[in-house]
Amino acid sequence: MVSPARKRAAASELQEKFEVSQRRACSTVDQPRSSQRYAAKPRDDESQLLKRMLELVGQHCRYGYRRITALLRAEGWQVNHKRVYRLWRKEGLKVPQKERKRRRLGVS
Repeated sequence: MVSPARKRAAASELQEKFEVSQRRACSTVDQPRSSQRYAAKPRDDESQLLKRMLELVGQHCRYGYRRITALLRAEGWQVNHKRVYRLWRKEGLKVPQKERKRRRLGVS
């Protein structure tokens, strides 16, 4: 399964490389032309949300994106868990594995 963004890039590359029409390039990669012309509009508060999200991750390193979403909602952000997950993946965030307890050395 290829995302529309990747199909958009492939169709653009076909147009440039082989000098074909947008109609032919889109039909080749099975991309609707309306999707080809679509330009994503970034949200106004995206940078502020990302900044606050990274602050929360810094404070609570063991929290995942679901709990970070809950904290953001508690603070009053109108945020969807899918949006937080998209930003989470974009930033390359992961919850670190729990370290095992080390056994004490010495006489048992």
